[in-house]
Amino acid sequence: MPDHPTLPERLATALAARGDLLDALHTEATDCYRLFHGSAEGVPGLTIDRYGDLLLIQTFHTPLDAASLHQIRTFYATALPGLDCLYNDRSGANSRISNTLDATDLALAEQPRIVTEGGVKYRIRGRHAGQDPWLFLDLRAARRYVMAHAAGCRVLNLFAYTCGVGIAAAKGGARFVMNVDFAQSSLDVGKENARLNDLPVRPRFVRSDVFPAVRQLAGIGQPQRVRGRRMPPFPPLEPMLFDLVFLDPPRYAKSPFGVVDLVNDYTALFKPALLATRPGGTLICCNNVAQVDRDAWLDQLLRSARKAGRPIEESTWIEPDTDFPSFDANPPLKVVALRVSSAPSA
Repeated sequence: MPDHPTLPERLATALAARGDLLDALHTEATDCYRLFHGSAEGVPGLTIDRYGDLLLIQTFHTPLDAASLHQIRTFYATALPGLDCLYNDRSGANSRISNTLDATDLALAEQPRIVTEGGVKYRIRGRHAGQDPWLFLDLRAARRYVMAHAAGCRVLNLFAYTCGVGIAAAKGGARFVMNVDFAQSSLDVGKENARLNDLPVRPRFVRSDVFPAVRQLAGIGQPQRVRGRRMPPFPPLEPMLFDLVFLDPPRYAKSPFGVVDLVNDYTALFKPALLATRPGGTLICCNNVAQVDRDAWLDQLLRSARKAGRPIEESTWIEPDTDFPSFDANPPLKVVALRVSSAPSA
């Protein structure tokens, strides 16, 4: 390989490196995965994903020129023939899709599709009213973990988006699943995902800001008025403890109920989620900010849990699959499963 490999050579190297993983994923009935992770494979800002019969090319730093896009299409037409190819340029402000498509490509982009992961079916569209794909592939290992540990559990999925974790939990035999998200459009996709699968339990979908929802479930409560100001409406929920809680917040978001800030104040969400987890249960926490050191973050969570009187007995890192390589062995997405002590701290 030359010192400066061509783009097709980089694509070939990435595909070869995934050989064993793709065999394993196909065996577990998974047809969606990352084929090229540019930040660690030589082209920062370029990602190429397979979602069933769709090849999704995305750029986040610089748009692809016509020659590079042609090289990508040509490579995968031979390496993985039969896939519809879509390019979304998200290199502009707020990672919004900016490139226009002709009528033929737009029809392919908006075509409803079904993909499978671990035998679970999910709805996918290459383009929709939002920006992000309806299934985050780097969370595959976490969904696999949830499905393997959900049997007989009461599961709470916070910042549920399209409810992939909740659907995996239901498929894994959970006895009760609650998905909470503020966006009705995302929950509607989650409901479609539920309909696509033969689930032993019907998941619940709650449209709510996560702060009042988790505070009510934890028994803390959410006042109707705060410092003399009336809060926006939110659905009333009875206190309920869960065997497994999944917490996957965005990097930053602000609402009248609180601020989500994964860099400076993860504990604002962590504490009520912890208090909604039953003693002996498991709280799975995600942090997708690259500059957050995972060991320092974990130490912060452990200290916060002790301070709340709910110490952690065991922590288990859930590492992403190898289609998301990291050049420094510190992947941006950090996921840790925390088993809460079955006895209160002294």
